[in-house]
Amino acid sequence: MTERTKDTLLRFGKGFAKGLQWLSALGAGIALIAVPVILLLGEDLSSGPGDVGSASVVGSHPYPAAAILLLMAAGLALMFLFFGRLRSIVASTQTGDPFIPENAARLEAMAWLLLGWEVLNVLIGLARLYLANLTSGTENSLNWSLYDLDGLFIVLVLFILARIFRHGAAMREDLEGTV
Repeated sequence: MTERTKDTLLRFGKGFAKGLQWLSALGAGIALIAVPVILLLGEDLSSGPGDVGSASVVGSHPYPAAAILLLMAAGLALMFLFFGRLRSIVASTQTGDPFIPENAARLEAMAWLLLGWEVLNVLIGLARLYLANLTSGTENSLNWSLYDLDGLFIVLVLFILARIFRHGAAMREDLEGTV
């Protein structure tokens, strides 16, 4: 089963994943470049002729702001890897052979990457809360809702799909062994 599929959705998905992969790389690169700028300029950002609120916050508290940028860069790096795995799965599907052990491993890796993304999102939220509390002098808190669990549901679905693909690949190998 190695016939080439000309599915428009698959072609679009592959291009979309490639675009998101490179946007992730670009965003991570910008965040990493901004970290030393914030740490080196620090106080210079908080005072100046064009004093803007967010620049003042970053200038007066450069370390939490740099930590947020590092966490964002790490999250975007995870997304770069995630979309790379997705592109590989789409490519194997386009060739007509999606139920292979490699795709099961890719789906499982995607689940772990997305779980890491979710953990980093919580850490970014906590760092942003800390920075907000530093600058406002009040005690703000995070608000959680059921909608905040949607990423974890997707992680669960990816782990289940990985098992399904692994089982499908094993069944195919058994079938080919008996024919």
